Amino acid sequence: MAMADKINHTNGNNDVCFEEALGKLELIVKLLEKGELKLEDSLDKFAQGVALSQICLAKLTVAEKKIDKILQKEQGIFVEKPLLFTEENS
Repeated sequence: MAMADKINHTNGNNDVCFEEALGKLELIVKLLEKGELKLEDSLDKFAQGVALSQICLAKLTVAEKKIDKILQKEQGIFVEKPLLFTEENS
């Protein structure tokens, strides 16, 4: 399956899992970095990337809230602790 086909395969589906959305976002970034798309196609892919990044952020926010609920003190009191996500330096 071509890179563009993989991206469009479930386009507009907000029920995609985090890993699938992230994978599609990575493919879009690679396409845009190549610089071979026409302007309109680049803008379309950019918009798709923004939508996918919002899906990823929403799913990460839900996961963070679940993790916050799991963390407890010794007495069983739930404590919310902020998670610090760091971006890998490539």
